[in-house]
Amino acid sequence: MRMIFVNLPVKDLEASKRFFTSLGFPLNNQFADETCASVVIEENITVMLLTHEKFSQFVTGEIGDPAKATSSLFCLSASSREEVDGFLSKALAAGAKPWKPAMDYGSMYGISFQDPEGHVWEVMWMDPAMIDQGEIERTNAELRQLEPA
Repeated sequence: MRMIFVNLPVKDLEASKRFFTSLGFPLNNQFADETCASVVIEENITVMLLTHEKFSQFVTGEIGDPAKATSSLFCLSASSREEVDGFLSKALAAGAKPWKPAMDYGSMYGISFQDPEGHVWEVMWMDPAMIDQGEIERTNAELRQLEPA
């Protein structure tokens, strides 16, 4: 089984842990100490919250500030439009900030927010009954039209 570890630098580890557990994600304390926390998104997806001091051990150069510039987007799937909206409500109640307006393409619906550290998260629902190859191609074409030239 392949796993994905998303490593995020955080200024306030305790606040970040509270935020993610407020969204319903458990912590794996087997991989945690005073400099990092392991947030279990799914069985094979883990977000590692690392203090800046700890994160700097893994990178060269400066650590970017996600509150000033977006360098990545993290997208989670949802099983329904209602789950998407519920996730946004929980995130905002836990201290997130809205990022962009909801995206509604009929068979695809999503929201986005910034966590308290400024990292951008999206939650997206796609209707499996509506997604055939033609629908995917039409949706991708619509998204390309929205991109700046």
